[in-house]
Amino acid sequence: MSSPTTVQRDKYVDWLRALSLIVVVVWHWAFTILQWKDGVPEPTSPLGFTSGLWILTWLLQVLPLFFYVGGHVHLLSWDRAKRRGTGIGAFVWRRIRALAIPALGLSGVWIAIGALVTWAFDVEWMGRVVLLVLSPLWFLAVYLVLIALLPVALYLHREYDVLTLVWLGGAALVVDVIRFRYDVEWIGWLNMLIVWGLAHQAGFFYDRLVALPRRYDVGVLWTGLFALVGLVYSGIYPGSMVGVPGDKWSNMAPPTFVIVALLIFQIGLVEVLRPSMERVLVKPGWSRVNDVINRFALPLFLFHTTGMAIAIGLSWWLFGSLTPQVPPDLWWWLERPIAIIGPLICTLPVIYLFGRRRTPAEQLQDKS
Repeated sequence: MSSPTTVQRDKYVDWLRALSLIVVVVWHWAFTILQWKDGVPEPTSPLGFTSGLWILTWLLQVLPLFFYVGGHVHLLSWDRAKRRGTGIGAFVWRRIRALAIPALGLSGVWIAIGALVTWAFDVEWMGRVVLLVLSPLWFLAVYLVLIALLPVALYLHREYDVLTLVWLGGAALVVDVIRFRYDVEWIGWLNMLIVWGLAHQAGFFYDRLVALPRRYDVGVLWTGLFALVGLVYSGIYPGSMVGVPGDKWSNMAPPTFVIVALLIFQIGLVEVLRPSMERVLVKPGWSRVNDVINRFALPLFLFHTTGMAIAIGLSWWLFGSLTPQVPPDLWWWLERPIAIIGPLICTLPVIYLFGRRRTPAEQLQDKS
């Protein structure tokens, strides 16, 4: 007989968490254009050369969803740990350690490789390569900070409930006003904590949102969509939810109030889609697919840029330096499904060698 935890497990949450990581991986593999500028590799995006394509980022920039689901999972895990008698300090430390150790290990290996190659072969641009490989880990650093602040987040949720979301949203908006109206650029970095903290805190309300009638889900979706349209077409914010060369600034680095609107839109969207996806995920075949994706989603994310770097290095070694056409032509777009094959093939052995132990994703699920 299945355990109560297994029966009550929300497969849709697992699906959303894994899917959000895989979308980031596929985006990096398929849509990164690597150019050489001033003797160093420099990534760029096709969004800067294709009019109107930025609208896809409203669906494909899924980090708000990842933080939202993460908040829900942390609240559930803490409730279970508390019933077992675990203290909040031990709980937070265990989760930080589970995520930080593999990330720090990967960073240490790449820094060592970069230093060795630079010293042995005088490759001045190797440091840039290491930075590009490790740069996607930035959001894990923010995630770790939010885990460390979990006692504060739980206190605010317990004492002030939904007011916490209102205050965080207001703070994010005030930061943007000061940044853009008074040209105080540095203050924007406060939103790295405020905006992602809001997304994480919103996950504490997951069960309440699920319990609402379906018409409220549609209302949340349209609220977020109207907010996105209004903010983007105000002329203040770029339309893309990722950094695009040529934009006056990025909505992601640091995040702007637009990401709050994106979060609301995506929460509404996933709730509208919930009934259909839940019917799919209970089917045996899809259930197994969901389990496999969840098992390997985080290792895939951790090592995907390593696999991409290996694939590019092998391509240069076998075929010489390939300079992509900018702006990309029709053939480049037709090749996008094929473009993920090389990095995937090169990433799988890395996962096999270094990700076969019980993964952080599995540890963080707290199935016991």
